[in-house]
Amino acid sequence: MDIIDSHAHLEMTQFDEDRAAMLERARAAGVRTLLAIGSGSAPTERMDAAIGFAEQHDWIYATVGIHPHDANVATEEHFARLDELARNPRVIAWGEMGLDYYYDHSPRDVQQRVFRRQLGQARAAKLPIVIHCRDAWDDCLAILEQDWGPTGLGGIFHCFTATIAEARRGLDMGFLISFAGNVTYPKMQHLRDVAREIPLDKLLTETDSPFLPPQGRRGKRNEPAFVVEVAQALGNVRDLAPEEVGATTAANFRRFFRLDAREAPGQAL
Repeated sequence: MDIIDSHAHLEMTQFDEDRAAMLERARAAGVRTLLAIGSGSAPTERMDAAIGFAEQHDWIYATVGIHPHDANVATEEHFARLDELARNPRVIAWGEMGLDYYYDHSPRDVQQRVFRRQLGQARAAKLPIVIHCRDAWDDCLAILEQDWGPTGLGGIFHCFTATIAEARRGLDMGFLISFAGNVTYPKMQHLRDVAREIPLDKLLTETDSPFLPPQGRRGKRNEPAFVVEVAQALGNVRDLAPEEVGATTAANFRRFFRLDAREAPGQAL
């Protein structure tokens, strides 16, 4: 199988004991391309956490950004550091960033301010964006339609949880829609309904590792190899073989990020 994991947090401590073996399992499962998320937790030295993986493995790419949970601790130093990190050739997107009104770890006005600031930075860097949105779709989409849609750079709605109406507004702005392990949960039929309606060429798979393990692994650590189970769930609702879902979503990812212009996945850069 050829498949992508478009969102994984490889630097998390949950992987400290077996990180190398975890990456080997991902490759054995068919993961040929992976996007390591630099979620930008303060202090500043953590903001490049994803880049090291991308520099060590030619099949891994990186992002940089400040998660909405951390918006209240973002400083000018952090923003300047992000501008610097975004110039690394292994960085292909900005994020994850956005709004989270479920946890509200940062005040909502601060989340919005930091979100808009990063949209400006991503626009200047000419990088697509990776969006985290939870219980904040009205505000998130309004900000994106005002500040981001006109750029034409698009991005990814990571771990999509909303309705087809929100998905279509994202599609109109050039976004891809990514589904994670929660699409396998029995109570998430609405996500499977959305996945059925999304144009196949706009669909992505992810794990959000080490979070959101698929249904059969709930209560355990998630890892990139388990993205195959996301493809199986999407295949069920699209009447497609998992291999076809994997190949199609991998092609979507590579086309969006223009990775075919680079060395083929798995080859030396």
